[in-house]
Amino acid sequence: MRQSCGSQALLENQGASTTDEIGSDAAGLRALNMVSAVPRMDWKKEEIAAIFNAPLLELIFAAAKVHRECHDSTAVQQCTLLSIKTGGCSEDCSYCPQSARYDTGVKAEKLLDPEAVYAAAQCAKNAGSTRFCMGAAWREARDNNQFDQVLDIVRKVKSLDMEVCVTLGMLGPDEARRLKEAGVTAYNHNLDTGEEFYDKIITTRTYQDRLDTINNVRDAGMSVCCGGIVGLGETPADRVDLLHTLATMREHPESVPVNALVRVEGTPLADQPQVEIWEMLRMIATARIVMPRARVRLSAGRLQMSHAEQALCFLAGASSIFTGEKLLTTGNPGYDEDREMFQILGLKTLSTPKESTCC
Repeated sequence: MRQSCGSQALLENQGASTTDEIGSDAAGLRALNMVSAVPRMDWKKEEIAAIFNAPLLELIFAAAKVHRECHDSTAVQQCTLLSIKTGGCSEDCSYCPQSARYDTGVKAEKLLDPEAVYAAAQCAKNAGSTRFCMGAAWREARDNNQFDQVLDIVRKVKSLDMEVCVTLGMLGPDEARRLKEAGVTAYNHNLDTGEEFYDKIITTRTYQDRLDTINNVRDAGMSVCCGGIVGLGETPADRVDLLHTLATMREHPESVPVNALVRVEGTPLADQPQVEIWEMLRMIATARIVMPRARVRLSAGRLQMSHAEQALCFLAGASSIFTGEKLLTTGNPGYDEDREMFQILGLKTLSTPKESTCC
């Protein structure tokens, strides 16, 4: 079903004579009328806002067309995420159960044994995952004995011929280089939200700290995995702000995780309202349009979604999921449940990840 990319408009003109009648929807429809599958890094925030706020069904339709021009819409990459060092983090991220500042029942643990991590990666591969992600609850990766152990783990997992992704907090140039040399495919470091809202959620590291890590990752030759979380209490404008930052990087992230807040008792955000599926769809569809080559990853929050709701996310441009019963410390659909969903929806597992064919 893959088609070659083109720069043609993805929606027929809605008709200038009707724009007055649809009021604020007019700007969104005009923006969708100009959508192209050709990547660009010069997005204006106003352009992204117009797309984000367009009538939802038209937004999904436009995103679906971009998705089909750049990706195989029948294939979804399965990834597995494992916490290799849980709890005890010194950061104050308001959503995170692994922060030592909050009483969430998550206890600080030692770094997992390399053989245990290898066995988990083998299990994930057998279940269909082609990307194995490992997270350590650290503020930053430091050049020490534990970091050397992580490098050994990376080498073992890489021997399984899987993509290897790690998330270890902030990263300096030397640590980034060593991770690349050990075989890391991608480094995850989410921005979480827009810059204007960021300090309402995190105060122990700056937005620029996160951007510096992303630049170090890219300079070392690793792929960038960078996205955010919906449902932190941010406004739609904050979501647009996040998307604008991602879409105007010197290169688009290869991977853009879109997470719904998983509310954890004991964290400051435990009482936030549950994220509505419509909010996720707007975020996914807009991300797909403004970053057409990226693998948009439907990440945390799937446990609260029905198969029908997830199907809408795939239609809107999501091309990857995290599968397995846990995402670090929170619940997630297991392999069997995802296998059933794939069968119902007629999806296949992306067995050999390839670069997008989008022009």
